[in-house]
Amino acid sequence: MNSDVGIRKWEIKGRRQMKEFGNQQPKTSNTANSSTDSYQKALNAALRILTGRDHSKHELTRKLNQRGFTPEDVENAVSECERLDYINDERTSRAHIRQLILKGYGAKRIRQEMNKKGLRGRRIENILSETVSDTAEREAAERILKKNSKRFERESDLKKRRGKIYRFLYARGFPQEIIGELIAKLG
Repeated sequence: MNSDVGIRKWEIKGRRQMKEFGNQQPKTSNTANSSTDSYQKALNAALRILTGRDHSKHELTRKLNQRGFTPEDVENAVSECERLDYINDERTSRAHIRQLILKGYGAKRIRQEMNKKGLRGRRIENILSETVSDTAEREAAERILKKNSKRFERESDLKKRRGKIYRFLYARGFPQEIIGELIAKLG
């Protein structure tokens, strides 16, 4: 894939966002020329990273650090992306939670995945609690169990089958109470 394609996608997205935010342009630092160049490179790298998908502040900082930028340039580039609303942890967490729910994960696993992305705290817990209810979690567990039923039907021993179902649902982050109810329904 040509790298120009990704940049063009960003430019289109960037123009749309700049229009929404009153044509705010990224600031360039007025310090020494070499530090300005390194800041601009860090900012450009951040913008390229953000073209693919939303990233949390933690993820973007980690990726820029891995690319060898100075901590000061990373901090300035990330704060500039925040100022322009190119990164927004709340928006990113909502999108990621929706994606994980569609994949069939329970609240525990979603919490663990959010933690890996550096998205934690009371605000994330509030988003998770308003998005994932007990009823929705139970329905998701039933749906994922039904979808994978052939996998478990191959096991003739009922005790082993129940164990496999339990481990499968537990690894997906569903609570023990819901798993117990579903296994009890099996007979």
